[in-house]
Amino acid sequence: MVAYANQHSFSYVPKAVREQRRERKLLNQLENKGVIKSIDPYVCKVCGRRFYTNEKLVNHFKQIHEREHQKRVNQIESARGSRRVKLVVKYSMKMEKYKNAAREVLTPKVGYGLADELKRAGFWVGTVSNRPQAADVALRDHMVDVMDKRKAECLMLVSDDSDFVGVLKEAKLRCLKTVVVGDADDGALKRVADAGFSWTEILKGKAKKEAVSVVGKWKDRVILKKLEWRYDPEVERKLYGSEGMFDDESEDLDFDGSDDGNSSDYIHKEDSGAWWELDTESDADSSKSQ
Repeated sequence: MVAYANQHSFSYVPKAVREQRRERKLLNQLENKGVIKSIDPYVCKVCGRRFYTNEKLVNHFKQIHEREHQKRVNQIESARGSRRVKLVVKYSMKMEKYKNAAREVLTPKVGYGLADELKRAGFWVGTVSNRPQAADVALRDHMVDVMDKRKAECLMLVSDDSDFVGVLKEAKLRCLKTVVVGDADDGALKRVADAGFSWTEILKGKAKKEAVSVVGKWKDRVILKKLEWRYDPEVERKLYGSEGMFDDESEDLDFDGSDDGNSSDYIHKEDSGAWWELDTESDADSSKSQ
């Protein structure tokens, strides 16, 4: 699971996120002046303390929990060997709890936390230069490298960029299954891929339900392809070794054109009746007497 982007993508803040932050800032000012009051208190998800203004919660989180988290990180980075492993195990639960709470309380200093969210989801995030198409080239090379080393049987691409059509076609030629996730309903990638889903279908759970049937169809195709018989002379020769057997014998046979007359009488007797008529017992006895 990999993701590539330039520095601008990680520092960019979408319009919807900017508006949400502006609204939150305005609410904080009104809460501090006492103009409005939150119905439910703001709860710290690390220690459980309650605050009646969001700004007090943020200050509490920064002064206590952020400092504690930084101390844990420094201890782990300064440790070596088995001590480092023990510290990671010791602080893993607390650090995970802090990260989950920090996403809702703290505002990322750069961007809107895209890189952190991708890493949290299990992706390896690679930062490329700001040159045009640099991320596309890096991702395309990574996909080809995976196919060359045969590390995957299914290729899943999250993109609407038609520049990846060639990579998907190459994957299908190498007998890999391809899945595309994107907003374009009838994009070029979805027309090439074996299966395609939109983000709306994923959020509603439709993609998860259809995934079982899609994989079942793939397995059926694989089984049918294995059962399909195709004539291959080389394979037949290796399996049975029958080709050329009669050719060698036919060269040694010497056919003589002379005829003593008996053969013509035998052929005439054989052709006396129709091929579909069976000999009765009387016909058999008469042939024996002759």
